[in-house]
This record gives sequence, structure tokens and C-alpha cells, in this order.
Amino acid sequence: VMVILFFAALFYMVPAHAAERLCGTASFYSYESGTVTASGERFNPNALTAAMPSRKHLGERWRVTAGHRSVVVRGNDYGPAKRLHRIADLSRAAFAQLAPLAYGTLKVCMERLK
Repeated sequence: VMVILFFAALFYMVPAHAAERLCGTASFYSYESGTVTASGERFNPNALTAAMPSRKHLGERWRVTAGHRSVVVRGNDYGPAKRLHRIADLSRAAFAQLAPLAYGTLKVCMERLK
């Protein structure tokens, strides 16, 4: 039985959609308007964007859900979110659509959109 479980675990393929959903803590960031982001565009706190933990997410669109509210953001920057144990830093506008800014951080789930 152990041998069968070993080989089943060895050849088990993670579904492609499994990596497209992240759950954890998100915060908001508020650089000075006009600061250049990792994607090369100027940061706009009123745009629905997010700083993701790595560069590989630049340009991807994500649906961020907190409770019964959701917002679609585009990854245009990367930053210290991973070091701070967060899955994303949302722009002020994106965070404000999910919760009051006074919360500071928020438990969210993010689903990558095609």
C-alpha cells in the first residue's frame, strides 16, 4: 500500500488552475503619484492596480475578493509583499472598493483571470 501511495504522489499532477488562486493578507500602498512602477508606467493611486510578490505577475489581471466584495486589478508592480507575508499590495482605489482604508490589511482571495 505504501508503494502505491508513493507512486501516486510521485506522478500526481497539480491541476493548472490550482496555481491561479491565492488566499492571504493584502494591504494597500500609496506611493507618491507619478512614481515609476516595475512595469514602466507611472503609479496612479486611483487606478485599479496591485503590486505583486514577483515580476512574473506583471500585466496579469486578478479578481480580488474580500467577503462579498470584489474588484479586478492589474499587476503593474512588485514589492515587499512577500517579505511582509502578504500576497499583494493593492492601490488605494482597489483597497477602498473592498474595505475602508483604516483597516490597513485585509484577508482576501485572488483569482487570476485569463
